[in-house]
Amino acid sequence: MKKGIHPENYRLVVFKDMSNDITFITKSCAETKETIKYEDGNDYPLVKMEISNTSHPYYTGKMKLVDTAGRIDKFRTRYEKKK
Repeated sequence: MKKGIHPENYRLVVFKDMSNDITFITKSCAETKETIKYEDGNDYPLVKMEISNTSHPYYTGKMKLVDTAGRIDKFRTRYEKKK
């Protein structure tokens, strides 16, 4: 391997799928300020994800309804004020 091209902060990180609260641990150099106590009792940096293979319809075979109505209503109310 070439020296000096790999990140220095490569460590164990917990990734959490926020749609179904499933967590898994893997090595990463992703930046984060949050930590979490994992199943083994140790504290690890935490990276929150909106979707992962445990909740994505392609991998699960199930369609999940995403609440976009709230976003659309917020958009409309915000731009109606400008009229």
